[in-house]
Amino acid sequence: MSESRVKASLAPLLAQLPRSPSDRWPAGEPFVRALAHGSMSVELFAPNELDRQKPHAQDELYFIQRGNATLTIEAVAHSCASGDVFFVAAGQDHRFTDFSHDFATWVVFWGPQGGEQS
Repeated sequence: MSESRVKASLAPLLAQLPRSPSDRWPAGEPFVRALAHGSMSVELFAPNELDRQKPHAQDELYFIQRGNATLTIEAVAHSCASGDVFFVAAGQDHRFTDFSHDFATWVVFWGPQGGEQS
């Protein structure tokens, strides 16, 4: 992916998922980087088996694009569907469960390691 991109589209990125399997993602990596600039990066995330995410070092936003799921953030469950947006602070434990087969979300990471302080 070129760092100079200014636009990302859902369909072509979904066609790249899942990516190659790895130790962490035995069913194939469920994300692909779409855009990046400075500390900001945008990924498309479409889990295909289990969400094996671990807490991230940066703050993040999830923009749910299609399907539905449950997003649990620090043991609090939130239902989510297309059109919803969620904030997850750096270091917070979070995971999608009960996701539909077509579930996909944009993830935006930004800011310093450890997150921004309010």
